Amino acid sequence: MNQNWHEDLINFLGGLIRPKVYVELGLYHCDLFNSMIPHAEKLIGVDMNPAAGNFMQQSEKVRFFNGTTQEFAQELKENPLQIDLLFIDADHAKEAVLQDFYDYFPFVAPHGLILFHDTHPRDNWMMQRALCDTAYQAIEELSKDTTEYELMTLPVNPGLTLCRKRKKQLSWHE
Repeated sequence: MNQNWHEDLINFLGGLIRPKVYVELGLYHCDLFNSMIPHAEKLIGVDMNPAAGNFMQQSEKVRFFNGTTQEFAQELKENPLQIDLLFIDADHAKEAVLQDFYDYFPFVAPHGLILFHDTHPRDNWMMQRALCDTAYQAIEELSKDTTEYELMTLPVNPGLTLCRKRKKQLSWHE
């Protein structure tokens, strides 16, 4: 199976949901980010590697934030934005994934989606720092209290966890 199957799925979800605002934490070469441009009204890519911005397609709809995910979260506190679709794929360490979730959750729209990558490594080898690391442990931690969101992990290597922010099951009941 293609290791990047998650990109096809996220792209499909983007076409289905048509988010007003899409934010991607961790861009690498912007393959997924660029594929989302037709689906969203505004897209923001965050990466601490300045070279990542070189891969981003130019459009009035896109913005590259060169910095850490925490630095961009601080900017959101000063200039709030409602995020409809958030992809967390920067630092895969448990602590970093949890930090990104808690930093960005307040800015996710009701019934907005948060997607986590690298949450179901196939074996111990995939748990290297440069691969999945301990991201799955963040999902275990987040699963302990799901009063404000629901989680589901696709058990296909390297894993993708879908999270929906919600208080009620039906969006039109909120």
